Amino acid sequence: MGVHVGDWIVVEPVHLGAHRRRGEVVRLAHPDGSPPYYVRWEGEDKETLFFPGSEAHLENPQEHGALHY
Repeated sequence: MGVHVGDWIVVEPVHLGAHRRRGEVVRLAHPDGSPPYYVRWEGEDKETLFFPGSEAHLENPQEHGALHY
């Protein structure tokens, strides 16, 4: 599955005290949409290079649903 600019990445907490993170994919590292992705996280004014793990899933705004990696 390829990710597109504008998709939303959601990272669910995996341990007590962690919080859910949500960010928008703003750039792709590879033209086929494979990881890693450049993500701008909600509440932060910066982009990070993100390598998704099993705790992450994709929300596509056009589909209004979540797709797991």
